[in-house]
Amino acid sequence: MLTLILLLFLGGAIVTWLGGKLSPVVGDLLFLATIIIPAGMFFTGVPVGEVTHLHALGLTLTWGLTPLSYLFSMIVVGLGILLAIYAVPFMKGKQKTGAFYFNFTLSVMSMLGILASKDWVSFFIFWEIMTWSSYLMVILNGKEVQRVGIKYFIFSAIGAYAMLMAMVVMNSQLHSFLLADTFNNFQHLTTGNQILIPILLLVAFGVKSAMMPLHVWAPDAYSNAPMAYTGLFSGALSKMGIYGMVLVMVTMINQLPEGTLIRDIIAWIGGFTAAAATLWAITQDDGKKLLAWSSVGQMGYIIVGVAIGTPLAMLAALFLVVIHAMFKGSLFMVVGAIEKQTGTTDFKEVNGLIRKMPWTFISALISVIALAGIPPLAGFVSKWMLYEALIQNNNYILVILLFFASTAGFLYCYKFLHGYFLGQEEPEWAHVKEAPVAMVIPMLLLALGTFVLGTYPQLLFKPIDAALQYVGYDATGGRLWGESLLFSQWGDVVTLQPILYVVLAVFVFFALFLWFKGTKGTRYVSTKDISTSGELPKEWENLTFKVNFMQPFERAIEPFLKRQVDKYYTAFGNGMEALFEFTRRIYTGNGQTYAIYAVLFLALLLLFRVNLFG
Repeated sequence: MLTLILLLFLGGAIVTWLGGKLSPVVGDLLFLATIIIPAGMFFTGVPVGEVTHLHALGLTLTWGLTPLSYLFSMIVVGLGILLAIYAVPFMKGKQKTGAFYFNFTLSVMSMLGILASKDWVSFFIFWEIMTWSSYLMVILNGKEVQRVGIKYFIFSAIGAYAMLMAMVVMNSQLHSFLLADTFNNFQHLTTGNQILIPILLLVAFGVKSAMMPLHVWAPDAYSNAPMAYTGLFSGALSKMGIYGMVLVMVTMINQLPEGTLIRDIIAWIGGFTAAAATLWAITQDDGKKLLAWSSVGQMGYIIVGVAIGTPLAMLAALFLVVIHAMFKGSLFMVVGAIEKQTGTTDFKEVNGLIRKMPWTFISALISVIALAGIPPLAGFVSKWMLYEALIQNNNYILVILLFFASTAGFLYCYKFLHGYFLGQEEPEWAHVKEAPVAMVIPMLLLALGTFVLGTYPQLLFKPIDAALQYVGYDATGGRLWGESLLFSQWGDVVTLQPILYVVLAVFVFFALFLWFKGTKGTRYVSTKDISTSGELPKEWENLTFKVNFMQPFERAIEPFLKRQVDKYYTAFGNGMEALFEFTRRIYTGNGQTYAIYAVLFLALLLLFRVNLFG
């Protein structure tokens, strides 16, 4: 069944691309069928634990889902369905729709293939398909291909070569490409390779999960790709790096005497990633870039939980893996809807959309609350568990760092909501209407899902519990979540539920009050209908609050913002380019020049023949 699903994705991608050349409507229908039919087969007919063997070119490729990979597969397939529905109206009227559908489908197929791979050859092949399809999405719009596309490609190549090198070293000593053989016989490797292989794999997986300092590709790539794909890019594709990190941490690092030190280093890198990316998100004046940096920061929280590795920390990390896919997928859909309806995502250009796009605003509001970690939504549950896990593990300074990141995150969350939806309505946006229903429903479903899982987290705890037991954690009898003070004994509900309902009731009361008050003869004025110290502002002057929104805060963190690792990568790249230019002067392609080189080489051999050959 799993092989059939992968073949349907692959065949469907090709048929959709060809069908789109006949008619856009045919392409749209084929695209939806290509995603929804295999996804339905996945949820109804793929048993966990079933193994399939494929013999090709003298190799045996082994595929099958484990409880851990099934958890990540639900993210890929579930998010893929919703984003596919969203993508059809989003891509309407745009160019290269066929290429978008083709690469979108290949991305879903390749991620599912990665999670189903039980050997390193399959893993690497699907990894490369995922990289190439996502790269083609990053450059699909044709904007800044040289800067954004090449940067993403180079870092992806670094990760791929690191993984390939690890595969070669493992196979040379263990004579097997099976993941199980690698993990079970890890102690049979030489001491040096027991250190080298995990580091190489962590580099490969760290690139995809945008772990600092390997993150510099992510903000531009996320913001440059079509928004109908970026939700999948950030919500699912980045999780392939986390999936790999989990495997490395629990099967390799745990067996090393130096494992604790490596875990601490990765945890601190994750904490710094969360804090630094949050500060960068605050300074952005474009919703795409803000969410891109926010995604990097949220991955930092997950990396911390995976690196700490205690049962509660892993529970928090895997819970956040799913929740992040939901609220960040919804938020990128929100930005895509705004871009579709207004033509821009710049905070300085668009504002006051709350009455024009109310359902989009509701999706944004719920998702932002989840992102900020405010009860009663699921983001609060995951961050609370992570804080508890760090305190139990005596990582107090790391708790302070993450709490600082969470607190600073409120600033860009408010900036996002205010930038797009609040403030005065301007005449230039009077024509704006709500996004199409097919775009609104997916983002609403994801946003509401964070509320459901925030109140009834056991819906997600049970598959996470099964995944943790598979990778070697002690059987918990379904009560792993009992380690947290937040839940009832069986994790059925959040014990703060009555308080949360009161908070929700107060929120609803004031929302209804403001709505009722607003219907009673309120006079709306434009942003320019004011007086500033007796001076009338000109039409071209932008007086919205979001201009220089966080300038005092930005001045405070300016010394930190100047220290960008991207500058060092750019300097290194410029140096390499100069070296290549010098080399190009030597290798001119001129036959006469090469003849002179050959004569000089022979003359040197004759001159030093005694020293060289005796």
